[in-house]
Amino acid sequence: MSMQPSGPSEVPAETVRVARAAFPKGSLAIRVRDELGPLFGDEEFADLFPARGKPAWSPGRLALVLVLQFVEGLTDRQAAEAVRARIDFKYALGLDLDDPGFDFSVLSEFRDRLVEVEAGRRVLDGILAAARERELLKTTGRARTDSTHVQSAARQLCWLELISETLRAALNEIARVTPDWLRDVAEPDWFRHYATRAEDSRFPKSRAKRDEMGLRIGADGTRLLEAVFSPGAPDELRTLGQVQTLRQVWVQHFHQVEGEVRRRDPKDRPPGATRLVTPYDSEARGSVKRDTMWDGYKVHLTETCEPDAPNLITNVATTVATVPDIAMTDTVHAQLARDSRLPGEHLVDAGYVDAHLLVHARREYGITLTGPAAGVVSHQATANNGFTADDFSIDWEREQVTCPGQKTTRRWNLDRSQEGTPVIRVRFNGSQCRPCPVREQCTTSSLGRRLTLRPREEHEALRRARADQDTDTWKDRYKTRAGVEGTVSQGVQRCGLRRSRYRGLAKTSLQHQLTGAAVNLARIDAHLTGTPRARTRTSHFAALGPTETKLSGAE
Repeated sequence: MSMQPSGPSEVPAETVRVARAAFPKGSLAIRVRDELGPLFGDEEFADLFPARGKPAWSPGRLALVLVLQFVEGLTDRQAAEAVRARIDFKYALGLDLDDPGFDFSVLSEFRDRLVEVEAGRRVLDGILAAARERELLKTTGRARTDSTHVQSAARQLCWLELISETLRAALNEIARVTPDWLRDVAEPDWFRHYATRAEDSRFPKSRAKRDEMGLRIGADGTRLLEAVFSPGAPDELRTLGQVQTLRQVWVQHFHQVEGEVRRRDPKDRPPGATRLVTPYDSEARGSVKRDTMWDGYKVHLTETCEPDAPNLITNVATTVATVPDIAMTDTVHAQLARDSRLPGEHLVDAGYVDAHLLVHARREYGITLTGPAAGVVSHQATANNGFTADDFSIDWEREQVTCPGQKTTRRWNLDRSQEGTPVIRVRFNGSQCRPCPVREQCTTSSLGRRLTLRPREEHEALRRARADQDTDTWKDRYKTRAGVEGTVSQGVQRCGLRRSRYRGLAKTSLQHQLTGAAVNLARIDAHLTGTPRARTRTSHFAALGPTETKLSGAE
């Protein structure tokens, strides 16, 4: 299909007349069109279509349909039917009342085109650009960020289900491509064990029998891989996606010992960042955060938080589940800088803060990164009666350190931590520490006290952050960050944020960009209608408690 870009169209007069009569108080779709105008132009998506071919339905309108679909939680069929039958949708899209719309499959095809060129951000950016033009977006003040887990669209599998389904998926794909070859290679028992889904089977209850079944599946998968990679096998089998998945899962979970297939010891398996958890979503990963365990992804939402404007989501970043929050702080700042949406202060939780980021955010982006800084980690700090690094006097110019016992060392060496960041290693001699009267409060090592310091700028920034977060002023300012949890809740309840609708990181990322755009439209509409922001719910029993235990309303 091709596209011939057309400029923004006015809403037909008859559509306006009927919509005003049918919705005297307006609706979200009507108010958004009246306030923001046409949100997307066809030219913004020109690179998604070839220059020749059958004309496609307007991509600018399709982008708005996708957002409205997420606003109202519609399926593709329901969204296409709304375009065909609902007056307010026709008004928002600028369509005639007798416009027949499009087949629902067009939405899936358009999403695929967006995914191919990573164009999902254009939809969110279009909403934000229109909001900025109407002075509804303020980005120079404060912003806040939080993340939440996202379950993969594929069902979570136990270990036996994982290996059984991986083998079954490979057999099905091979049967589709070269059925005659597989008929000659397959063992008779394979048709009994792998013809149906693993979830329809009854696995043994005893640990011994389950281990025995796992080894049998491992041996069957190994025989299939040997056959596929044998010289006489068709070449195209080796490049099949499910065959590659089978090979990767078997390498991660099995090995051969004296010619027999054995399950790998847990310590011999790869880390979670590379370990597959399902054959039906090769990019999903398993992760744990406190009491939550999930297979899938993680999404980071950044929003404005000014009292006199709607709180709009300005950035959405989706990663696999194993990426820690700390690795995303600079990425979020870079994306905000690229889009000219950098805030003056960025409120985050402890997972996004360390000494390097405190300095880097200020120096590179002019941002004050506000969040709980990690405390001192040492056995002295844990015991609460020893000397931590903060109790030592540091002379940065002379590169020397004086301990609480007034001993000074110049053993100052530049090094790098396990993560590759610059650090300074400081050592006190055992001869200095052993006779010290306060040695028991400092170290138990006979070799003397060791300190690991960050570069001066980072060291001082971290000390200031730790001191500031104990003040009432900082605590009052930081309360605003809690509001982002309400944004996560809105995304979950309105758009199903925590469950991926699609398989793969790229499609899940598109889902989250559309979710951010939908939440923004809903919030702009709430702002236009004067709908007050929701406050944190307090149960009747909690309301009877002391004032300091009650939660304040989210801003």
